[in-house]
Amino acid sequence: MRIAAMVIVFGVLVGCAAPQQNTDARIRVTVTTGIVGDVVRSVGGDHVRIAQIIPNGVDPHSYQATAADVRKLSDAQIIFFNGLNLEGRMTDVFARMEVPTVALGDAVDRAQLRAYGEAFDPHIWFDVSLWKQTVRVVRDALVAVDPAHSSAYTARARAYEETLQALHEEVSAMIRAYDRSRRVLVTAHDAFGYFGAAYGVDVYGVQGINTNSEASSRDVTRLRDMIVARGVRAVFVESSVSPRTIEAVIAGAKARGHDVRIGGTLYSDALGGKGAKEQTYVDMVRYNVRTIIATWTKGGPQ
Repeated sequence: MRIAAMVIVFGVLVGCAAPQQNTDARIRVTVTTGIVGDVVRSVGGDHVRIAQIIPNGVDPHSYQATAADVRKLSDAQIIFFNGLNLEGRMTDVFARMEVPTVALGDAVDRAQLRAYGEAFDPHIWFDVSLWKQTVRVVRDALVAVDPAHSSAYTARARAYEETLQALHEEVSAMIRAYDRSRRVLVTAHDAFGYFGAAYGVDVYGVQGINTNSEASSRDVTRLRDMIVARGVRAVFVESSVSPRTIEAVIAGAKARGHDVRIGGTLYSDALGGKGAKEQTYVDMVRYNVRTIIATWTKGGPQ
């Protein structure tokens, strides 16, 4: 009921907010996350002016919209969001907007998505080949709003697709260099499932795909037992998720006589926050992979 009330109030605010006056000739684009914004910026270039709702470094699953977000939405000529329920509380608001709204998750064939009951895992960006599929959706949406620059959008989209294809092959080659039995990744929540399926890594998360769900003592025990059985020596915290559950797993393993350490911090649902170097999707992917591989090199799962 609280969510329904929030949607109604937020919708009224959007309807009442007066569009801002500006003389900027660029297309006014509002995006939800930095990851979404990065692909839009890569395709749109100098022809788009992007306003981002959820700051980098902030978990989108639990984000609460603000009055400033209402203004960004009301001022937009087009809105891009991830979809697949990543921005769960805002999705109904997007459906009420009078400007085009584009869910990048709709670019991916449902047969390629990880299903959880009637829901799908929204973390499609962790398989670079899947994220590459969103580029054409962004291109087509921008062309529809701004046909005068269609050739520029088309050229930039093609170049970015080539960049992502090269990145996908780079990640595959880096991971294939390690014995399959050593490729184990343990994180705070189940965000890396597409990564594991695409690149041959056994992935485990304490929480489910949504950080709003609480990890139970059974979840902690299950993961602890797996870590002990497989001899995993390093687990990871996430930049936008509390480390509390991972710390509980580490303590549980230690109580069983097995030492496991934090191998590093990974970016999961958000790009790096203020001051971080990982401000683009490509940088984020490379950082994550190098951080993971560093633990395998130093004596990860045996």
